[in-house]
Amino acid sequence: MNAIISASELADALRSERPPVLLDVRWQLSTAAAAGEPFDGRAAYASGHVPGAVFVDLDRELASAPGARGRHPLPDLDVFGAAMRRAGVSAGTPVVAYDGGIGWAAARAWWLLRWTGHPDVRVLDGGLPAWEGPLETEAPTPAEGDFVPEPAGSGVLDADGAAALARAGVLLDARAGERYRGEVEPIDPVGGHIPGAVSAPTSDNVDADGRFRPAAELRARFGRLGATPDAPVGVYCGSGVSAAHEVLALEIAGIPAALYVGSWSEWSSDPARPVAVGPDPQ
Repeated sequence: MNAIISASELADALRSERPPVLLDVRWQLSTAAAAGEPFDGRAAYASGHVPGAVFVDLDRELASAPGARGRHPLPDLDVFGAAMRRAGVSAGTPVVAYDGGIGWAAARAWWLLRWTGHPDVRVLDGGLPAWEGPLETEAPTPAEGDFVPEPAGSGVLDADGAAALARAGVLLDARAGERYRGEVEPIDPVGGHIPGAVSAPTSDNVDADGRFRPAAELRARFGRLGATPDAPVGVYCGSGVSAAHEVLALEIAGIPAALYVGSWSEWSSDPARPVAVGPDPQ
């Protein structure tokens, strides 16, 4: 199954006899919007969303509280499951997640649902800006779903696993190149990257409109970085959000990949862990 869906395909699916559950996961990495106020995804949702969509709070429902395991550690499964059931998610119901267009937050929802056993989840390619249909402001009250998250035994890396994969496989760093090189670090205590990791900015997964590049282009891009269907591949970023977008891009390219959820926010919090700087992986 394709991991993404176009706006026109979504419009058709919503008119079908088996419409998908819609998750609105609008979120911003920055702590403040241009006006100087903290970004409020719920307020953005209330101002207009795809009809039938239910708001999901990334910070509270797709992650647990920041701490030693990073800024966006795995959510408590009871909290996550309750949020999905509240949104109407059932094991046999298709799900489509979207965000404000960058795709990171929607990909986090996609990854969590897939990792916990949901078989039919897609991301709206291009997010809300790609949607050409009407918007509504009223929040729906869908029937309670029955989805119970059951985590897979694979697909997740911890710090030790990420370090080992950087030596024995391919570990991709999805952050901007300047953060990978350690030239700037606006959030975490130290700049640089996990030794052995390869720079693979998430921004290169999409075109100027924020839509994913074709599968063949993505496959070629990742192949140049050493990531192929036959190689063990993992991804990290700052806190496990944009890296989910990279895992999604790899899925489109036909390359399975694990996610280091703690990512650089966890790695860099321990001064005993090694840090590499500059363009060289090592």
